[in-house]
Amino acid sequence: MRVYGRKILLEALKNNVRIKKVYFATLEKPSPDYLQLIEMVEKKGIPMKFVSKKKADNLVNGEKSQGVVIEIEDFEYISLEEALENSKKEAFVVLLDQIQDPHNFGAIIRTAAAAGVDFIVIPKDRSVKVTPAVVKVSAGLVFRLPIVTVTNLARAIKKLQASGFWIYAAAMGGKPYYEQDLTGAIGVVFGNEGRGIRRLVMESCDGVISIPMKPGVDSLNVAVSAGIIIYEARRQRLTQKSN
Repeated sequence: MRVYGRKILLEALKNNVRIKKVYFATLEKPSPDYLQLIEMVEKKGIPMKFVSKKKADNLVNGEKSQGVVIEIEDFEYISLEEALENSKKEAFVVLLDQIQDPHNFGAIIRTAAAAGVDFIVIPKDRSVKVTPAVVKVSAGLVFRLPIVTVTNLARAIKKLQASGFWIYAAAMGGKPYYEQDLTGAIGVVFGNEGRGIRRLVMESCDGVISIPMKPGVDSLNVAVSAGIIIYEARRQRLTQKSN
């Protein structure tokens, strides 16, 4: 997989992503941060090659590469069992029910990583995976956050509940999200851009939370909804900690 950008490379290096090769554009006046990236790659013994700026952009289909193109191994997902074993007791989990837009997925990952979510769970089928677009939109933060793939999301919810989690579906007609206790071991499910959360997944949840809206407004973009609820959970958890 080819990804690009200076911040992406920095995140990949910091998080020990398996990098096959880095292409650097030959620049007339390279900035100090650019030279530092070259030095970091060299110190790690990662193969690198210097190419023209045009060649670097062409390697990623004409996108503005910032003079950095990275060839990495395919993203490594983990199992739910592994995620539970490695997470803290009162973990915060985000579950995505067949999200298909890479920009939504990348934006949710970026928010989740910034807010301290412990891991994300996605279905193996009919769900966008980690692609170059997802890496770019997440600003490389996808490399910081474990992502679990499961065959059946409803069964995964049952496993989480058996481990002490309370799982809430983010959908219309539920309790206002700011009135729900989102501390402790919790998970929040966000649904597909068009169809929302599937019936069996919804029925597996412990409750439904909603974002109140003015009459005539049906819903928000899923990445926006996720940002609002994830940060309310973070606020509550920080408040509890300070008390």
